[in-house]
Amino acid sequence: MNFISLFENDFKAIFPEIYLTIGILALLVYGVVYSTSAAHNYPIIIRSTGWLSIQLLLLSVLLTLNNPMQDIIIMNNLMVSDYFGQIAKVVILLSSLVAIIISLDYVKKERINFFEYMILVLLAVLGMLLIVSSYDLMTMYLAIEFQSLCLYVLAAFKRNSIYSVEAGLKYFVLGAFSSGMLLFGISIIYGFTGVTGFEDLAKLAIFTSNEDVYLSSGIILGIVFISVGLLFKVYAVPFHVWVPDVYQGSPTIVTAFFAITPSISVLTLLTRLFASTLHDLITYWQPIFIFCSIASMLLGSVVALSQNRIKRLLAYSAIGHCGYVLIALSTGTPEGIRGLLMYSIIYIIMSACFFTVLLSLRKKDMSGQIVFINELKALYKANPVLASTLAIALFSMAGIPPLAGFFSKLYVFLPAIHEGLYILVFVGIVGSVISAVYYLWLVKIMYFEKVDKWTSFEQVDKQKAFILGITVFILLFFFMYPSPIILMSHKAALMICL
Repeated sequence: MNFISLFENDFKAIFPEIYLTIGILALLVYGVVYSTSAAHNYPIIIRSTGWLSIQLLLLSVLLTLNNPMQDIIIMNNLMVSDYFGQIAKVVILLSSLVAIIISLDYVKKERINFFEYMILVLLAVLGMLLIVSSYDLMTMYLAIEFQSLCLYVLAAFKRNSIYSVEAGLKYFVLGAFSSGMLLFGISIIYGFTGVTGFEDLAKLAIFTSNEDVYLSSGIILGIVFISVGLLFKVYAVPFHVWVPDVYQGSPTIVTAFFAITPSISVLTLLTRLFASTLHDLITYWQPIFIFCSIASMLLGSVVALSQNRIKRLLAYSAIGHCGYVLIALSTGTPEGIRGLLMYSIIYIIMSACFFTVLLSLRKKDMSGQIVFINELKALYKANPVLASTLAIALFSMAGIPPLAGFFSKLYVFLPAIHEGLYILVFVGIVGSVISAVYYLWLVKIMYFEKVDKWTSFEQVDKQKAFILGITVFILLFFFMYPSPIILMSHKAALMICL
């Protein structure tokens, strides 16, 4: 039998990934050949590579949305193609597209002339898509490592900056530790059960939860190590120590990419593995996520109060938001998964808005972008539009109604209340109150602080203005028509829980 005919449907199901792979290889060849061409005077092609990457991601979105192969397990039970994964892939592709758009002006102003940046971003996106489609522990591990290797290089991309190199090194060392924990957990599960597929693990979870103590204890031990490895990737406490240093040391466009895109892929994987595959063992893995959720919300909110650098503040803010996502995951119900998807999508929009404003605040005196929170003083006088935009994003992050951030927290708290997880809801409300302090503190600095010396900022380019317009519109008017995101998230949650 012809090999292509045997896997014809499989190749159709992963056609967006195949297309993205071919596009990345073509861009790499284009960059290597053209940038080293003496006939063209060694041109700088990072902006053209960026626009080609945007086109590549847009076409990948269209291919993903129009994929005819749905709800099938492919590649000999190694991967899956379903509606839940389709939604996650579209979110990943669109958020990556936004991250590239807002970086175009930055690479020009900072004179980053390495086209490899765009290639690394696309490779990381490809790794995320493979993580979402993973349906086997080994596929999961390989996809995570593929994504992580690209992110390590991106963190250290600014080679002439000691902070960037330090960020990349810390991320690599601690990432290797988490990968070791993940692989150790996979080894334990395989050693006790002899299987690595999600479907086989789901069957074993049903029959071993109360029957075979020896077998179930082995699975539970493996689950603990796997959860530790995966929680590291989503910034959960106590596996968060690398996040502030990596956020601060990485170039701002890389920090924006970290904040906007990677977490959704691992959250999708956590949902597929724990809330779906290992749902029958919820009494064993639920306490881990509850503890990490409480610790993340409290530590992220409290420690952020003492920060004076914007990117470190955003790092602890991301840790706190991770705690809210884990509330939804801890319920293990379709309503909780719906809340997880809604929260993730709205948080991506808020982060995109915040980082677009941050990248837009470039000083005219050639001293670069703002670093410290105090540099936002009297921003309302210098640029009232950017100040208003940032204030809307901050109010939404604080969960103030009727902005989109309020509804994201509402749809996370409601499933927890229905499942009786009142302690999580209580800590979540306390965390929201504490986090509102530093969000409103930033607003106070922008609007009410007085300065002795005025700071002039450069004009916002068209690409960033376009992104700011869309994100602010969604945050402001989400309450008027939330049905599309709610229905889409609900359908995806029902599909994953069947």
